[in-house]
Amino acid sequence: MLEKAGHRRVLKVAAAVALAFGVAWQVGEARAATPAADYRIVGYVGDSQPLPHVSADKLDVINYAFAKLEPKGDVVFPSPVAGQTLATLTGLRKLNPNLKIIVSIGGWTADYFSDVALTEATRQRMADSVAAFIDKYDVDGVDLDWEYPTLPGPGISHRPEDKRNFSLLLETLRARLDKMGAAHGGRHYLLTIAAADSEFVAGIELERVSHSLDWFNLMTYDFHNSLTPTTGHHAGLHLSDLAPADDRAGDKAVAQFLAAGVPAKKLNLGVAFYGRAFTGADPAHDGLQQKYTKFAGAPSWDELVASYIGKNGYVRHWDAKAAAPYLWNAQTHTFVSYEDPESLRAKAAFVKTKGLGGVMYWEHSLDRNEELLGVLDQSLRTH
Repeated sequence: MLEKAGHRRVLKVAAAVALAFGVAWQVGEARAATPAADYRIVGYVGDSQPLPHVSADKLDVINYAFAKLEPKGDVVFPSPVAGQTLATLTGLRKLNPNLKIIVSIGGWTADYFSDVALTEATRQRMADSVAAFIDKYDVDGVDLDWEYPTLPGPGISHRPEDKRNFSLLLETLRARLDKMGAAHGGRHYLLTIAAADSEFVAGIELERVSHSLDWFNLMTYDFHNSLTPTTGHHAGLHLSDLAPADDRAGDKAVAQFLAAGVPAKKLNLGVAFYGRAFTGADPAHDGLQQKYTKFAGAPSWDELVASYIGKNGYVRHWDAKAAAPYLWNAQTHTFVSYEDPESLRAKAAFVKTKGLGGVMYWEHSLDRNEELLGVLDQSLRTH
């Protein structure tokens, strides 16, 4: 997602699947089903074998990533173990009855959204396909990760009409989910999207689509990456003193959505469980906001802890203005932007101050010990 990269089972069967796929089931003391302060934690879990440890009591929503869209509107699951994975994830409801499992469609480089959104027939076919997999796998809804309407993105089909057609697609999905819910005793099925800020907003009718959506997962990260000319905070909450006024930041993204009429409770602030590394950076300001010669990858939080933070010549710095940490290696002129417990606590405080819906993170396997998830859980569940 981003520049980078069934049926409910009885506990005995679900636990067996979980064991086979490496998901740790925590029985422990049951947590209250509803978060103490009504802030949701949404985590993307990529399909993998084995699956990472997932603590059902530490988050409210799991977004399975990813299903894909075909040109005529059918939704398919590329992973050969998708059904088993979804059975494992829905089985976690035995530990947290209010846990929601959503299937996310799309991701970075995923195509055919523009083509499917183009006509009423293909929009309805997609909606029917979504309803079919919701019924088959007993999930709680669908998340769309179209990157991005009206824009070429990573070689995807696009057209100016995407802006209106995206609204129509979401309205078709909402109507189909509501019809399905009515047939299932009034059950509410969730409809959400992943959304970027800044110029990407121009391709979406924000206020209109918000009526169809339960919430937006704001991708408030990747602000600096292989496509940007300088280093910088890739997930900064605020602008650094060194950043130009038109640089991107989490608070600016939230302000943009609020100004468009999106209710605060429908916004989840995105956080990243990985960093962005740049080599050949100018040493001024310890590499912050400097030109660089090579993008050096996206180390996971686990990798950052094991080999970067305070190790191998990397020194941690804290930008109080941006509320963001960064690493500088004076020997290799390598700059690394990332998130850590301090920046996540700052973001949780921001969510509370602004009355937002909660947080979303990418991606669960990058934090296998759940250290960062634990910080979000503790920060948002306490008053």
